[in-house]
Amino acid sequence: MSLSAKKRDRPQPVMNVTPLVDVVLVLLIIFMVVIPMMDTAPSVSLPDIFNPDEDPKGKADPYTLSITSSGETYFEKLPVAEDQLADTLSKANQEDASRRLILRADRATEYADVRKLFKVCQGIGFPGISMRVNSLKQDEK
Repeated sequence: MSLSAKKRDRPQPVMNVTPLVDVVLVLLIIFMVVIPMMDTAPSVSLPDIFNPDEDPKGKADPYTLSITSSGETYFEKLPVAEDQLADTLSKANQEDASRRLILRADRATEYADVRKLFKVCQGIGFPGISMRVNSLKQDEK
């Protein structure tokens, strides 16, 4: 037998990629389920309104300021103490003075607390401040 005949008779190794594909698909499904749950935004139940204004489209995404029903304040998903709020908002406005601000307030929050936050934001000089609400249809009364 010649050397080339021996090479032809040997079984050729074949890579089985099925287990690798199975593992990758399982990981993909896990990440698709877990990533949306990792949203750390504070839980805010927005008030309902019948005819909300259209969201103006700006060049940059607006900042988000949230206040929960317990009175906790969050700026861009990070908790902010009441005494540091004005400084945090001023720094953000100085970094990009063209970005608007969206105020998200829980429906159970006292109106006086929301108005106080709104006044602080106006004093800093954001180009626009909007209240985030849920749109309610006329037949949903």
